[in-house]
This record gives sequence, structure tokens and C-alpha cells, in this order.
Amino acid sequence: MFRPKLFVLLPDLDRETLAKDAVAGVLVGIVALPLAIAFAIASGVSPEKGLVTAVVGGFIVSILGGSRVQIGGPTGAFIVIVYGIVQQYGLNGLMIATLMAGVILVIMGLAQFGSLIKFIPYPVVVGFTSGIGVIIFSSQIKDFLGLDMGTPPADFLGKWEAYLAHLGTVHVPTLATGSLALAIILLWPKVSRKVPGSVIALVATTALVRLCGLDVETIGSRFGSIPSSIPAPSVPVLDFATIRELVIPATTIAVLAAIEALLSAVVADGMIGGRHKSNMELIAQGAANIVSPLFGGIPVTGAIARTATNIRNGGRTPVAGIVHALTLLLIMLVFGRWAALIPMSTLAAILIVVAWNMSEYHVFRQLLKSPRSDVVVLLTTFGLTVIFDLTVAIEVGLLLAVVLFMRRMADIANVEVVTRELKDREEDADDPLAIVSRDVPERVEVYEINGPFFFGAASKFKESMRIVENPPAVRILRMRNVPVIDATGLNMLKDLVTHSERTGTRIVLSGVHPQPLETMRQYGIVNGIGEENVLENIDDALERARKILHLLDNASAPPSRSAS
Repeated sequence: MFRPKLFVLLPDLDRETLAKDAVAGVLVGIVALPLAIAFAIASGVSPEKGLVTAVVGGFIVSILGGSRVQIGGPTGAFIVIVYGIVQQYGLNGLMIATLMAGVILVIMGLAQFGSLIKFIPYPVVVGFTSGIGVIIFSSQIKDFLGLDMGTPPADFLGKWEAYLAHLGTVHVPTLATGSLALAIILLWPKVSRKVPGSVIALVATTALVRLCGLDVETIGSRFGSIPSSIPAPSVPVLDFATIRELVIPATTIAVLAAIEALLSAVVADGMIGGRHKSNMELIAQGAANIVSPLFGGIPVTGAIARTATNIRNGGRTPVAGIVHALTLLLIMLVFGRWAALIPMSTLAAILIVVAWNMSEYHVFRQLLKSPRSDVVVLLTTFGLTVIFDLTVAIEVGLLLAVVLFMRRMADIANVEVVTRELKDREEDADDPLAIVSRDVPERVEVYEINGPFFFGAASKFKESMRIVENPPAVRILRMRNVPVIDATGLNMLKDLVTHSERTGTRIVLSGVHPQPLETMRQYGIVNGIGEENVLENIDDALERARKILHLLDNASAPPSRSAS
């Protein structure tokens, strides 16, 4: 249970796998560069602290983690809580809170709480993340517009009042630079998805500002030069009074880190057909959060988008995550001083896109169609996060999660389901139905959903599919480990199916249990997919996929000329 994935996989590593992991790691490192800098600045700390976090934290998560492909580093989920800690307790307080969060995460892992985190209802998670997305967006308006004002108020309503009061001070060159960066980020995927738009926007706008001599605030003009080395480790000044005050913020960091990391690991499992060890993953996240602040870093967790990028580029073992960290270290050592030229409005544009993705607008809207209890939980956690305080939202949200969980257990009344999900099993190498033992045709993709409550991960998977260069012709959803499905899960699944069909991808269901199948029939999902595309096992599903490919190829083939 407590053996890191890297050491499990080491005996079977071959040269081909290592080569693919190395390529994936380099690409993910490039993707992580602008995000690490942007997350640090938005959190109220200097940009190099984000890079240090991605290097140190990402390395430790890959070395000790319980997932094959998890990429660790700073994420948008921490921006709100970290900014608040820095403003109230300073950098020393942030170091202490992050260390405490790391210890809490290690204790959670040793106590085998990893399997419990997965039972947090998805409306609670979406309420947190959507609220955080709104706050991140609000925090970037000043830099995006170049408003001539002091530090905006911390509270949400006060911040927007201040923005409106200073709207007449918009700086046109800053707005133009930010708008150009935003346009590149949004439109670049139509050109290519190999290199993310954020990297192209960063390079293009930095060169434009430098060559044209535009009067635009940059990282250098605000923070000075960026160090080109990892700082020596240092221990924060500890006192009992500060530790006591930071217990709740540290717990908030730990809970957010656990939720984000395990949700990312679940998404990765579905994409590669594996199974992560949740308790080992929590221990790794804890170790990363203990070591990262010693080098000046900020909180660490699993990054869903970067993990999906790793998988889509061929990463299959923790070696890719290690290479990602080393790539960022190399960039920091060689090109660190050039990062001072990056315009602040470009970073604001990157974070505005991050905020939009975190807000999960489509998922939020879909959840509003769920049972009333889910809607109440969603709106409560969202409102508390935006209007009041993330710490309060976490406390109330977890309480609501317990109540909602008990209600669902009363509805499901299936002890076997809960017992199986509480077990933190290793991947079963002898599984006769494992997808790795099957010949999956080109243009066919298999995604496996594990557990009755993981449809939140399905929506995350749908979002991660945006980075795919070419959507598959057929997507097989394996549901052999989904014994029950509730209204929230049905909404998530229907949204996933609709999105796949919109991109021209045919859906095939494999191994659906009687209860979910009957419920999906009543909900109209099976009718939309077609009864012929619901198969009993993976072999039948793969055979059906081959027939669909054959029909598609015949339909696209030019008509043969008749003999004259």
C-alpha cells in the first residue's frame, strides 16, 4: 500500500518507455513554465517561488507518488488561500502553514484517508473550484487593464467597487498587450495543440513589448530580476501562537491538495487504464509540501491539465514527471533572467483563461439540473467561497458533504460498493480483462470509470480532451466498476456523451451493470447512444469499434467507377 509507483514500475522499464517519458516530460515542463510563474504572482509571492515549487514539489510527487503519471506543482486552487495567508501572516506564516499542511497530508495517507476523499460529492468540489475561478478572475482585472490604483481590497465586492471607481485610468498599451495574449491563447488551438497557446502568447507578447519599447509593466519592473538558481533550504521561525492561528488555513490547504491530487489521479487512471494508490499519493503530496517551503516554495498538489498533457504526449511512468521537473530547473538556470521581461498583462490573460477553466461553467450549469439537495450544496459552497472566505466554505462544504453522502448511502444501500472503494488496491497485473492485454485499434480510445461517485472525474476528463490533437473516431467507456449511478452521475455522463458526439466521436459502452443500464435507459442516454453500442464486455466493445471504423472508412471512400 505504501510503496511508490516508481519503485513498483522500475524493474519493468525499457528503453522505449523511457524515451516516450522523456519527450512527454520535456513538453509538460514547457507547458508548466508560464503557469508556475502566473500562479506564484497571483498568490502574492515573487515569480521564482512558483518555479521552485514546480521543480521541487513536482520532483518529489513523481518520486514518491502513488500514480503512474501524476504531475505535481502549484495550481490555481491555492491562489485564494495562499494570498490570504501572505497578506495576514507574511512569507514566514506561509512557510509554516504549508509545512503543517504537508504533515496533515502525510497523516491522512498513513491513516488511509485517501480512500475516503473520493466520497466527497462532486457538487461540493465544483462549488469550491468555481468560486475560486471567480475570485482569480476578479484578482486579474487590475493587471489586465493596467488600472492606476493601489492594491485592490481583499473582499470580492470591495474589489469590484474599487475597479469601477478607477475604470477611467485604463492603460491602453497594457490592455492591448493583454488582449493580444488572450486572443492568442484562445485561437492558437485552431492552429496546433502540440504547443499550448499560453507559451506562444508569452513569447510573442514579451518580444513585442521588448522590440517596440512599449511602456507596459513587466515582472522585472515589479519584482526585479529573477534568481537563476534554487535557493538554499531554510527553516521558518516557529512560535506556538502562530502555529495555533494557522491550524485552520493549513487544514484548508491540505484538504484542497488532497481533493485536487486524487481527482487528477482518478482522471489519469481512466485515461491509461491503471489504478493509483490514493494513500501513497497523499503521503507524496505531504512530503512535497513539507520540502517545498524549505526552498521558498508554495503549496503543491496534482495538476489535472498538466497530468492530462503528460498522458496525451506518451508519458506512462513517474519518469516523465521527474523529467518535467528537471526541464523546468534547466529553464530556470539558463533562461531565468529573461522571465523578467514578461508583461504582467500577459500573465493576467493566462490566469483569466485558467479562471474560466476552473469555473467549469458547463458543469456548473449541468449540476443545476441535479436533485435539489445537490443544487443547495453547490450554491452554498460557491457563495461562501466568493462572498465570504474559502476557509469557511471548506468547513461548511465538508459538513454538507457528510450529510449528502449519508443521504446517498441510504438511497444506494450497497455495502459492497463502499467496502470495495475503501480498499486502496494495487493494480491487478493478472486481470484477464485489463485493457493493456487487448489490441486497441487506431482511432479508438478506451476510458475506464472506476467507482460509483467518480463522475466528477468524467467531466474533468471531458475538459482534458480539449488538448487532444485529433479526437478519436470511437470512444469506449468501460463501466464494469460502476455498480450504481445517481442523478448527478447521469448528468455528468450525458454531458460527456453529448460533447463526444459534437466532436464526431462515436460512443460505445462496455460492461454496464443492470442498475446503471436501466437508469440510463430511463434517462434517454442509451437511446442516444444506440442499444447496439452497449456491450457486455471489452472484447465485444472493441469488435463493435472495429465495425464502426469499417463503416466510417467505407462512407468516406470515393465511389468506384463502374466499368464502361
